[in-house]
Amino acid sequence: MTVNGTIEIQGYSKRVVVIDHPMVQHKLTLLRNKDTGPKQFRELIKELAMFEAYEATRHFQLEPVTVTTPICETVAYTLKGRKVAIVPILRAGLGMVEGILELVPAARVGHVGLYRDPETHEPVEYYCKLPDDIDTREVLIVDPMLATGGSAAAAIDFLKKEGVPSNRIRLLVVIAAPEGIQTVLDTDPDVTVFTCAIDECLDENAYIVPGLGDAGDRIFGTR
Repeated sequence: MTVNGTIEIQGYSKRVVVIDHPMVQHKLTLLRNKDTGPKQFRELIKELAMFEAYEATRHFQLEPVTVTTPICETVAYTLKGRKVAIVPILRAGLGMVEGILELVPAARVGHVGLYRDPETHEPVEYYCKLPDDIDTREVLIVDPMLATGGSAAAAIDFLKKEGVPSNRIRLLVVIAAPEGIQTVLDTDPDVTVFTCAIDECLDENAYIVPGLGDAGDRIFGTR
């Protein structure tokens, strides 16, 4: 495994981007610490989400415009008609939305509600609300943890049924397990996954090891 640019997951290349910036790795270490409280945890999730969105929007195209500075008229560049939707997987994904909105304030926000069955570990849908024009937008699915990959794969399927092409879907997670990445890319090899770290494995309860515990509980202080 490399932590710079792309990795190979059983035949997939250039579909997994590990963000290895020193500030990202520093903040991720603070995030993992069991003594980090909910307030700081939320702030770190927000900051890491902004770093990830920065990389996930790198492919956006620009177009030239003429502007007048205090000195003279010049040609500069602006985004070329790119509309964005952020789709958090409830509930932990909510913690990543604010950071991305600071970078892309005009983005629309949809929501997908899924919970993991404690016995089967499979995702169960309980809520889905997306922007009416979701099929015209670049979509960033956000969830701090990519464990089994079931919830992320289900969210991707929801978006595709709404007409969003696979190559306009990007999955942003803070920590991923190899099993989760494999599930997502087996479901759709055209989706790109952005993560700050790929951890070792899943334990018998489908928690990421070493991970950081339950991201939802730590964001909202419920445990």
